[in-house]
Amino acid sequence: MTAVSDHFKDAIARIDAANAEDPNKEMFEDKEYPKELLYSERMTAWLHKFEPNASEALQLAARAQHICRWKMPRSEYPMNRKGYNDWRTTLAKFHGDTTAAIMKEVGYDDAMCERVKALLLKDRIKLEDPDGQMLEDVICLVFLAYYFIPFAPHYTEPKLISIVQKTWKKMSERGHAAALELAPALPADLLAVVQKAITTA
Repeated sequence: MTAVSDHFKDAIARIDAANAEDPNKEMFEDKEYPKELLYSERMTAWLHKFEPNASEALQLAARAQHICRWKMPRSEYPMNRKGYNDWRTTLAKFHGDTTAAIMKEVGYDDAMCERVKALLLKDRIKLEDPDGQMLEDVICLVFLAYYFIPFAPHYTEPKLISIVQKTWKKMSERGHAAALELAPALPADLLAVVQKAITTA
């Protein structure tokens, strides 16, 4: 990995401490984890795998992608498209503000705080930001590797195909290649969904 500042370890420790407070739990390899702490560790692991030379800002954004997410549940917004969009917009700002506050506490300057906040606000793809695209790829790969299987039973096949297609469009060609390496490990029915999605995207 690239060299990081003296503040980096302190920021990561505080992000992890915040996520360790998640009351929601997830079992993985016979061990119980706070859900968002486990997610953040998976994001970091995949980022290291996907881009060993990731910038310091990208490493922080990946670790904080879901910081304290449980404090802003989807159920507090109308269960329609507008409600979902409003929730996602507010959630992204919450993640950005929460992470920037932690970074300032450990000594990062305003420019670095704003850089990480911008990545978490998800304006990155429109700005053709390489770090932003890489973060998007890692988000999608973590979803495919760990969350797609438990997610799938809640949706019909046409809906799943649509979701995979939308995910596919967010990814770079390099991200596509990594996803195709993961896909064969999926159950046969979900592998068929992915194949249908990408051939009709």
